[in-house]
Amino acid sequence: MTAVTLRRLLPEPGTVTAEQALDGLALAELAPDHRPYVVLNMVATADGAAAVAHHTAPISNAADRQLFHELRAHVDAVLVGAGTVRTERYGRLVRDPARRARRVARGLAPDPLAIVVSHRLSLTPDLPLLADEHSRVVVLTASDAELTGCAAQITYLRTERGGEVNLAVMLARLRAEYGVRSVLCEGGTNLNASLLPAGLIDELFLSIAPVLAGTTGSLSIINRAPLPHPVDLELRWLLESNAHLFARYRLLPHSAGSAG
Repeated sequence: MTAVTLRRLLPEPGTVTAEQALDGLALAELAPDHRPYVVLNMVATADGAAAVAHHTAPISNAADRQLFHELRAHVDAVLVGAGTVRTERYGRLVRDPARRARRVARGLAPDPLAIVVSHRLSLTPDLPLLADEHSRVVVLTASDAELTGCAAQITYLRTERGGEVNLAVMLARLRAEYGVRSVLCEGGTNLNASLLPAGLIDELFLSIAPVLAGTTGSLSIINRAPLPHPVDLELRWLLESNAHLFARYRLLPHSAGSAG
């Protein structure tokens, strides 16, 4: 794929590719002692819809897709909800050999660990991610069942019988048991709405499409997260390509709902 050039608006005007924009993104170095550093990557319309007709493709563009895939080249693991895996038909997380090579050069595994949250284990082995022999998948679940017929390497982190999936506990276990220090969360909105009030999101990468979705759009990127008051964000940088804006925010530590 030909690299798309983005216009950098902040902090210093210029032009960059997705690879250049994310160069030096050492997220693992920012990890607290007890859990991974978690960044959330989402796309939304100008009026705040996280998808159109339940899919993100209508509000994405080439620059958004390149940033999306390049972010995967910088993290230990990608966290996603089962509904998003099904709807977006997730497959191998890093398909480009050049990106896998850059991961290895950074001291990472060629492919990030895929972490799927599925309370009831509502997944089927024909999903492209589970059918890919190169993929390593950890399922966070409250179910005692196991998936069969999967080509991917599947392991489980389970709750106590009858319990709910506690994401703070699960992230701590991923750090302790799998050595995960950096996590890229790709939604969906229900997963985001669980992470944010628990203080488990450290940064937000937000692509803003020049589209008004109106009633055809889905919920916002954090659904209806039960926040006592708004969480403050600090803008790290801002890019633009074909009227799409790409912002990187840090969630401020003193804000309610953000990581302390």
